[in-house]
Amino acid sequence: MKIRRVRFRKPQKRINIKRVHIRGLTREELKKGIYIIPSLFTCGNMSFGILSIIMSINDHVNDHLVIAAWFLIGALFCDILDGRIARMTKTTSMFGMELDSMSDLVSFGIAPAMMMYMLVLHTMGNIGIAIAVLYVLCCALRLARFNVLAHTGEVHKHFVGLPTPASAGVIISFVFCNQLLAPEGVSLNSKTIPVLMEFLPTFFKAMPVVIVALSFLMVSNIPYVSFKKLKWTKIRTIELMAVLIVLIILIVIFPQNVIFIIFTGYAVSGLLIYIPRVIFRKRKSPEKQVEVDEL
Repeated sequence: MKIRRVRFRKPQKRINIKRVHIRGLTREELKKGIYIIPSLFTCGNMSFGILSIIMSINDHVNDHLVIAAWFLIGALFCDILDGRIARMTKTTSMFGMELDSMSDLVSFGIAPAMMMYMLVLHTMGNIGIAIAVLYVLCCALRLARFNVLAHTGEVHKHFVGLPTPASAGVIISFVFCNQLLAPEGVSLNSKTIPVLMEFLPTFFKAMPVVIVALSFLMVSNIPYVSFKKLKWTKIRTIELMAVLIVLIILIVIFPQNVIFIIFTGYAVSGLLIYIPRVIFRKRKSPEKQVEVDEL
């Protein structure tokens, strides 16, 4: 009787290369395309900043500073969209973060400083130059600190220091409002808020001090509210919707004045929250020390 030997063959490992074709694109090609989209908006941010700088220098163009300010509004929208798109598509990367910081330095650091120098600071000589340089340096320090905190992986519910786009927004809104300070007898196309317009000439004279204050707010440790993780699609409250509708209506009616109030209010909001907390902590700490001494 013959005994047959049964040979067991080892199962061969099959390497399955999944290639998902979507309209002729592989998964790898599609992923590269998704990564490019946020970077395009970031490059748009920097491009608007460069155009703003060029327009600020061209003083032979009518309302050149107002046009420069509108370019920075375009940079603001690009800055908002690139981050939103990157988070929605889950394509955030170190490259995108570094490129975004360089774009912010151009659009919200150098461009606003140049705009303010051409509008106000050029009359102050070397002091005006020093203030413009201080603003750019503080903007660079603020962005460098943001990158360091992002590398550590720590999750912050708020911004540490005034964000550079918000600081630039105060300057942009001031340029828009300064356009409304027309000489007597000149009619304006835009409606204004009379109370605010009475305050604007004083604010204009104090603008160098305001720029210095914005510079130090950027590098401070004062917390500011972050809207990055706010999911607008899940907003269901009637009260918030009503506030947004009223805000949009006010922007349509009083565009320059309302934009000025929004950015200035945000810049001041950090101080209004931070200062009472510091005072409360100082008052609370002596009470604890007294209790310890009694024990």
